[in-house]
Amino acid sequence: MGALIEHGIAERTFPGQRVSGDRAVVVPFRKGVLAAAVDGLGHGEAAGLAAGIAVATMECHADEEPAALVKICHRQLRGTRGVAMSLAAINASESSMTWLGVGNVDGHLLHISVRPPAHDSLLPRSGVVGYQLPPLHAYRLPVTAGDLLIFTTDGIAGNYINGLPVQDPILRYQPVQEIAWRILGRFGKTTDDALVLVIRYLGQRP
Repeated sequence: MGALIEHGIAERTFPGQRVSGDRAVVVPFRKGVLAAAVDGLGHGEAAGLAAGIAVATMECHADEEPAALVKICHRQLRGTRGVAMSLAAINASESSMTWLGVGNVDGHLLHISVRPPAHDSLLPRSGVVGYQLPPLHAYRLPVTAGDLLIFTTDGIAGNYINGLPVQDPILRYQPVQEIAWRILGRFGKTTDDALVLVIRYLGQRP
């Protein structure tokens, strides 16, 4: 089987800090690919420590269902600042994606290739992974080759998605790394760490 996705990451550390508290995860597992964006509370080394624990936990337990994986992260993050996080498990054989979020990490799924183009937004639950976990409910969506999944931390202005109309033909062909850089460059704030993760679903290939 060929590649299931391609991805691009653009990030910027809060000015004056050496360590970012925003991290991305893209890791294959038995059924597909796990993708996530993590925002350690605040910024600097303490935020980076919490984010690093979340990333390492997800990499070690990528086979878990998303809700179970968030609960594992919650246990591992006890005693840290905690994190906001959104994640998606893309299932290769079912052409589906299961996603959920806790805290202020935005998620959007742009169905570029369907007619008419469509757009789904993740609705994260309020809370902090590692401190106060809300009831979790994951949502399952179909994915089609060409779909774009975008996660952004709160260092990216929340209205950025209005600058990426789903019917824009350039989104079908522009490399995902360029899309990530474009979002960071146009909508990144200078008052926090910032991260953009862009995933293009390619579908199964022989």
